[in-house]
Amino acid sequence: MTTLVTGATGNTGRHVVAELVRRGEPVRALTRNPAAAAGRFPAEVDIVAGTHAEPDGLNAALDGVDRLHVTVTPGLADVGPALVRRAVDAGVRRITVLWGGAVGPVEQAVADSGVEWTRLEPQEFMSNTLTWVESVRDEGVVREPYDLPSALVHEADIAAVAAAALLDDGHAGRAYNLTGPEALTPRQRIALLSRALGRDLAFVPITHDQAVERLVATGVSRADADYVIGWYADPGPAGSTVVDTVQRLTGRPARTFARWVTDHADRFR
Repeated sequence: MTTLVTGATGNTGRHVVAELVRRGEPVRALTRNPAAAAGRFPAEVDIVAGTHAEPDGLNAALDGVDRLHVTVTPGLADVGPALVRRAVDAGVRRITVLWGGAVGPVEQAVADSGVEWTRLEPQEFMSNTLTWVESVRDEGVVREPYDLPSALVHEADIAAVAAAALLDDGHAGRAYNLTGPEALTPRQRIALLSRALGRDLAFVPITHDQAVERLVATGVSRADADYVIGWYADPGPAGSTVVDTVQRLTGRPARTFARWVTDHADRFR
C-alpha cells in the first residue's frame, strides 16, 4: 500500500513524507527535480519526477498507488479535478487534500471523488515566518501591516494529521481545522525570535497596499495577494481561535512557535 505525496519537497510535503517513513509506510515522493530531492529523503523513499499541476504525465507516478496526498497550490484549480479523476482511475482509494484556504474546485473534486477523503484546513503556517528572513538578517526589522493574533500551526503537525488520515480509519469525509497551541501577534512572535537569536528585532508597520505590492513583487498574482493580505486584516475567529485537533488526532500536543523558532533559528542568522 503506497502513498504518493505531491509537492514532496515543499514546506508541508516534506514533513508528510517524513511522517509516513517514520510510521514504516511505503512512500513515493513527487517532485519536479528528483536529483535535487535525493539528498533530502531516506533511501527507502521512491522519488519520481513530475508535478500534480500536469496530471497527464503522472501515469507512472500513480502506478500501484492507493493513497494520495494533494497540496492545493496556486494555479491548480484548472487541472486539479483532472488530477483527482486520474488518481481514482489509477486505483487510489484514500485522499488527503491540504486546502488552499477555501473549498475550491480541487477540494470539491476530492469530496466528489467517490473514495475516502479528508480535508486539512490549517490556519496560518508557522513557516510563513520565513518571509522575514531577509529583513531580519540585513536590518533587524520585521515589516507587517497588522499586529493581530494568529493561531499558527507547525507544518510538521499538519503532516502528522495528514499521515493519520491516510493510514488510520475513521477520518473519511472529515474536514479538520488545524491550529497551534496558542494565538500570537507578530510582535509576540518577534519577541520569541529575538530571544532565540540573542538580538533585538523591531516591528515596523507598513500599509495594507505596501504589503500587497510586496507580495506581488514576489510573483504572486494581484488577486491572490489581495486575498492573503485581506486575511491578515481580518482573519476572523477561526484564524485566532486555538483548537485541539492536532492533539486529538495525533495523541500529543501541537508544537509551539517557540519550538518552530528553535528548529529554524539558523536561517535567520
